[in-house]
Amino acid sequence: MSAPVSAPPPLTDRAALEANRARARRRGLAAFLHDEALAEIQERLGLVNRRFTAPAIVTGWPEIWADAVPAARVVADADVLDLTAGAHDLVIHAMALHWAADPVGQVIQCARALRPDGLFLAVAPGGRTLHELRASLAEAEAAVTGGLSARVLPMAEVRDLGGLLSRAGLALPVADVVGLSVSYRSIRHLAADLRAMGEGNALAARARCALPRPVLREAERVYAAHFPAPEGRIAATMELMFLTGWAPHESQQKPLRPGSAVARLADALNAPPLKD
Repeated sequence: MSAPVSAPPPLTDRAALEANRARARRRGLAAFLHDEALAEIQERLGLVNRRFTAPAIVTGWPEIWADAVPAARVVADADVLDLTAGAHDLVIHAMALHWAADPVGQVIQCARALRPDGLFLAVAPGGRTLHELRASLAEAEAAVTGGLSARVLPMAEVRDLGGLLSRAGLALPVADVVGLSVSYRSIRHLAADLRAMGEGNALAARARCALPRPVLREAERVYAAHFPAPEGRIAATMELMFLTGWAPHESQQKPLRPGSAVARLADALNAPPLKD
């Protein structure tokens, strides 16, 4: 008899994540990244030119996203979403997918909650977000201690997240990235801003002790040397990844069957015939 397959270790410590969010709320939430995401989502909804009558928003930040769409039902970003199958013509997953233990499951649950021809939109940090911080901390810790700790959340690439849409059975899938470049006085100021956004380290495999001062000093040196910004500051990259897909419906455009074209591509391009 084969041994049972053990479940993979969790990515996120949910208790730590909720504690980080609560601390950010108490101390004054820094919402500039949410503001960028919200403005972009609303612009994209405006381009759809459709009135949504039963929207839902999945987020850990209801105070920011509750009014993104009129009369939207706000749902917590739990592992099992409080969504009813076929109940919504719009589902937005807002700034929480990067911390999900099962991103595929999150998108599938949202897709099941859509009515036919309903729209799914998601936005979350991803790609090269904080790649400078990740690289600097890794190089410094390896140099000082000879080891590595999980200190920055790994971010999914757009091609990986785009694949979630098709796996969830959504039609007309689109995945794209909006990049933001910001600068800080130091790693300490960057870390303070992350805490104010509720985006501190909530990895289940994180080190439970503070970053040793020798590692921090070396990370400051590495960061300033490799990722400088004007006026003695350091550069930081933020990327917002957007996912768009539709619940299948017979009215939607569909790709042509192979061999069904009525004109040759060569004729459209006025290309000369091939010689034997």
